[in-house]
Amino acid sequence: MPVTVEEVRALALQLPRAYEALVHDRVKFRVGRIVFLAFSRDETVMGFGFPKDQRAALVAAEPAKFSLPSTSDMRYHWVHVKLSAIDHAEMTELVLDAWRMCVPKKVAAAYFADDPGPGPAGGAAG
Repeated sequence: MPVTVEEVRALALQLPRAYEALVHDRVKFRVGRIVFLAFSRDETVMGFGFPKDQRAALVAAEPAKFSLPSTSDMRYHWVHVKLSAIDHAEMTELVLDAWRMCVPKKVAAAYFADDPGPGPAGGAAG
């Protein structure tokens, strides 16, 4: 069963310092002014923060699932994924890793220490 925006919202809004914003009719999740998740207007594609130096390999490994952002967004740490192509566990990993890139290391460490669930899967911390 495909992942829904509601499932992503439920996870994202429980993360410290995260909040939802509607920008140009698109749902986005932020930490401060930094966007770590965003949805296409039709809510079928989720953009998420991801290390620039790893994104080409991610997209090359699963091009039916992941895609690079538009040319104008290539300067950002960003990748797109089709929600219909991921399960809840993979969505959780992508969301947590994107969020972790935006919060102070101490905030992420405290969250993962309190939540023995899925841990960080690599990537950059901010």
